[in-house]
Amino acid sequence: MTEINIPNRTIFCKDNLDVMRGINSNCIDLIYLDPPFNKNKKFTAPIGSSAEGAEFSDIFREEDVKGEWLITIKEDHPELYHYLTGIRGVGNPYNFAYLAYMAIRLIECHRILKDTGSIYLHCDPTMSHYLKVVMDCIFGEDLFRNEIVWWYEKWTDTSRFFQRNHDIVLFYANGPAAKTFTKLYGSLTDRQVALMKTGYNLGSSGGKDIVRVYDRSKIPQSTINGWKAANRTIYDVPTPKGKAMPSVWPIPFLNSQAKERTGYPTQKPLALLDRIIQASSEIGDMILDPFCGCATTCVAAEHLQRQWIGVDISIKAYELVNKRLTREAADPNDLLKYQNTIHLKIDPPKRTDQGVDYRERKFVYVISHPEYPGEYKVGIAKKWKSRLNSYQTSDPDRRYKVELTHLTPYFRETEKYVHTLFPNKHEWVQADLKEIIQAIETCQPNDFVNPSL
Repeated sequence: MTEINIPNRTIFCKDNLDVMRGINSNCIDLIYLDPPFNKNKKFTAPIGSSAEGAEFSDIFREEDVKGEWLITIKEDHPELYHYLTGIRGVGNPYNFAYLAYMAIRLIECHRILKDTGSIYLHCDPTMSHYLKVVMDCIFGEDLFRNEIVWWYEKWTDTSRFFQRNHDIVLFYANGPAAKTFTKLYGSLTDRQVALMKTGYNLGSSGGKDIVRVYDRSKIPQSTINGWKAANRTIYDVPTPKGKAMPSVWPIPFLNSQAKERTGYPTQKPLALLDRIIQASSEIGDMILDPFCGCATTCVAAEHLQRQWIGVDISIKAYELVNKRLTREAADPNDLLKYQNTIHLKIDPPKRTDQGVDYRERKFVYVISHPEYPGEYKVGIAKKWKSRLNSYQTSDPDRRYKVELTHLTPYFRETEKYVHTLFPNKHEWVQADLKEIIQAIETCQPNDFVNPSL
C-alpha cells in the first residue's frame, strides 16, 4: 500500500477521471459513487434552494467516447472490451457511451482502492444489470458481495407498472484480504427483548437441562445456586445484538420537508451513507466519492471520524459541504471548526508513487496457433496471461501459444512499429517468428519515426 497524496477534507472541482488518474495506487479504503443513471435528461436544483445553481447532465452520446478510453480498456480488460462492443447493438444507442464512460472510471477506482478496501456503486434498474457485468469484469465475480436494495416510500399513480421505489447499490470487495465486513444489526426481536429483561433462558439440549445466561449481574445468586442444585448446565452467551442487517434497506427518501435536504437533484440521505461507511471502514480511513454532488458522503464521513475526498465538476459541492458541516455542527463552538480546513482544488493531483520520468509499462506479446502457420498475433496487454486465456476460450483444444512477452514503456509505439514493418491483416503479422521477436526486442525509440531504417 502507498501513502495517500491528497490531504483530508479535499474537494476537487474537476472531471473525476483526471483526478483519479492523479491519485496514488492502492491508497483509498472505501469508495462510494453515485454517478448519473443514464436517464437521458438534465437535472437542475430549484431556485431558492441551498443547491441553487447546481446542475448536471445525464445524457451520453457515442461521439463523446474518447478513443483512448477504448484503447486502454482493450489492452487491460479484453473481456470488458468485448462486452462493451457487443452492447453497441443492444438496447438504447446511448447505453454503449454510458458504459464506456463508467468503465474507464471504474478501472481507476480499482487501481486506487486498497486490497483491503471496498466499493459501493449506486445505480438503479435503468443500468444496474449492465453495470454488474462491468464490475464483474474489473473487480471479479468472486469479489461481489451484495446487491443492496435501498427501498423508500414514493407514491406513483400509474396503471402501467408497479411503483418504482428502490435503488440498487452494488457492493464489491477489492481482494480476498479485504477488511472483515462489519456486520450491522437491526432492532431486537420481541423474544430477544424479553430475554434481556430476565437475563436468562431455560431450556434443554441433548436430554440435559440447561440455562443460557445473558447477564449474570441481573440474576440473584440464590437463583444461580438453585440451578446448580438442580444439576442444570449454565452457559454464558453473548448479549443479543438484534437481527443481522439484510440486503434490503428501508431508509426514508428525502422529501421536500426533510431537514437535511439541500435541493440538490438526486440527493441521498445521510442514513444511507452512514450505514455504508460504518459497515466497510474504520475511524481514520480515507473515503472517496468521485461524484460527490451535494457532498453527503463527505458530511457522513466527517461525522463518523473518517477522512474524505470529494470530486465534482461543479464548485457547488465545495460550497455545500461547508454549509452543511457548519449548519449540522452539534456544538456551537464548532461553527468555525471547518473554516480553512476544507481544501478546494481545481487542478488534478500529481502522483507521488512514481518517478519524474515514469512511463507505464505493458507487455507486447506474440501469440501463435498451429492452424495459422507463418502468422502471429502481435498485441498489447497489461496481463498477458489473461489475454492468452481469452484466446484459449475460443479454441476447444486450447492450442494458442505465447511465443514472446516483452515488457516495455513504449508498448504502443512498438506494436505500431511491428505492424508497419511486416505485412499484416486483422492484427495478425505475416513474417518469420524470429524476425518479429528480434524487431520487438531490439526496437528503439528512434525506430518509431521511420520503421524502414
